[in-house]
Amino acid sequence: MRQMADGRWQMAGDGRHTAYGLRRAASILLGIGVLLSAACEKPQTPKTGAGARGIDPLADQVVFGSRTLVTDDGLRRAEVISDTALFYDDNTRMDMRRVYMIFFDASGAKNAVLTSRTARYLTRDQVIEARGHVEITSVDGRRLTSEMVKYDQRVNQISSDSAFVLTEEGREASGIGFVSDPDMNNLRILKASRAKARNVKVPGT
Repeated sequence: MRQMADGRWQMAGDGRHTAYGLRRAASILLGIGVLLSAACEKPQTPKTGAGARGIDPLADQVVFGSRTLVTDDGLRRAEVISDTALFYDDNTRMDMRRVYMIFFDASGAKNAVLTSRTARYLTRDQVIEARGHVEITSVDGRRLTSEMVKYDQRVNQISSDSAFVLTEEGREASGIGFVSDPDMNNLRILKASRAKARNVKVPGT
């Protein structure tokens, strides 16, 4: 440093060199701070489908947001949408969760919708078995609830050996076990337990 005529002190040397040195020192200190911060962080485990809660590690394949078409000789019978699908046995067994299933008639128009907590699709047997708060609603207003409903795509038929309740305008019926087409136009009750109707004959009673 050197003293000026007016008594002030001034840094000796080129001012430009001094500014450059200060900037370089600040850059080095910043780099050291970043490295120290990175060294203190815990390593993050990669997120994968296999790490999701409740996923069976023995599944051959896991699909989130699955969509499956069910066909018979090229005719679309149903479309099954699920939140999660797990595949087993060389993809011949499919276990699904939070199921939404759409049924179609011979012309390809939607005629009923099924919802359930879970479902199992056995592709070799061509059977889908829905379980847990199963509800089927036809496009013209019939509604059936049960804890288990099986769909056989070979004959395009739904059935159950569990208790159920069928409601529609003008009637209500309940029983144990039924066989029907998916839109419940032709429903046969295996064992009726209760029926209420106004000028309507309840099948199986």
